[in-house]
Amino acid sequence: MSVPTEGESIQIHSYKHDGNIHRVWQETMVLKGTKNIVIGANERTLVTESDGRTWITREPSICYFHAEHWFNIICMLREDGVYYYCNISSPFIYDNQSLKYIDYDLDVKVFPDMSYAILDEDEFQEHKRQMNYPDVLEAILYRNIEKLISWVKQRKGPFAQDFIDVWTSRYAFHKQLKMNEE
Repeated sequence: MSVPTEGESIQIHSYKHDGNIHRVWQETMVLKGTKNIVIGANERTLVTESDGRTWITREPSICYFHAEHWFNIICMLREDGVYYYCNISSPFIYDNQSLKYIDYDLDVKVFPDMSYAILDEDEFQEHKRQMNYPDVLEAILYRNIEKLISWVKQRKGPFAQDFIDVWTSRYAFHKQLKMNEE
């Protein structure tokens, strides 16, 4: 299996359970790439929705993907603090310069004070019926929400301040390198 290279620009592809594309982020810079973990960063990147609509991300973000966890974490760096948008999803695969995962609707939004909210449970139930999610999948997803919330409470992984400091510094380094090359 290939892995993305540090400094490389990749796309992120989000799919739905039925195999249809959900959303594509045009450009994310890889800050760390192994077979189990990809950490990337982007800002002002073009995002294309499944219906063709496009938008551009507003703030710099550090993205955390793991090949063994059923979630990914987007750390949005805003002036009033770090906001986290956590997608409950399949573990990622890396294929053809693209990181790919299945989005399972459920999300956990974490605020700078580490309070959180579980979002889109109604959308999950609707898609579970439409796409026939197996019961075992629902159990896996809710177990991973519990794991994610325990990470938040413990300030573990992307929720640790040093994670943000290390990877924003690394991103600044790579942005400077890229600018010097141009």
